Amino acid sequence: MEPPTVPKPTQEPCALPGLYLITPQPGADDARFLQELHASLAAHAPGSLLVQFRAHGLEPEHWLALAGEVLRRCRAHDARLVLGAGGLPRATPAQFMRSLRDLGADGLHLPSRMLREPAWREACGDDSARPLLAASCHDAGQLQAARALGATLATVSPVLPTASHPGAAGLGWERLRELCVQACLPVYALGGLDVRHASSARAAGAAGIAAIRGLWLGNAQAAHGPRTGSG
Repeated sequence: MEPPTVPKPTQEPCALPGLYLITPQPGADDARFLQELHASLAAHAPGSLLVQFRAHGLEPEHWLALAGEVLRRCRAHDARLVLGAGGLPRATPAQFMRSLRDLGADGLHLPSRMLREPAWREACGDDSARPLLAASCHDAGQLQAARALGATLATVSPVLPTASHPGAAGLGWERLRELCVQACLPVYALGGLDVRHASSARAAGAAGIAAIRGLWLGNAQAAHGPRTGSG
């Protein structure tokens, strides 16, 4: 597959926005998914979003093609893109990283179960050219594993009760505060949140908030109005 031709992001490498948009699972209609992505990006100020393309169960060629289209739209809105590492389940970590670099994406997001896998440590490398690395964490031990891996940032969840984990109690703001202190890397609060919680997340020591439903399309627009910045 030929890598897409896309402009480079204009943000400084060290700058992290206050909002981390995680895409929902694409449905059967790629065009609709991409239209909704475009609308979700357009609802926020340029440069105010980090985006994760999170998709499972797609054939590799389909996943790569859709990831390329997602990347083009992110670049058009000055948003950096990380790829969910579960998107190519039959690929080794080294193969996934080659695909990431061929596409021109900015980094990857590792689920918590992968944080201690030696193959991912080797594939990510430890030089200055390594990609942005995000990690899903739920407790202090996973944050320690993310830090040992050299993660750029971590999500901590669930902060509040969320529909994606019915019946699970949220960590709450005080526990989030404790984990942010222990993390020693930027943390995004995740779980039951939207932009209305951004100030509470920052007060707890987080870099910002991460969300699927809370930042996607009409959910963000209807509740908060268009062109919401990172705060």
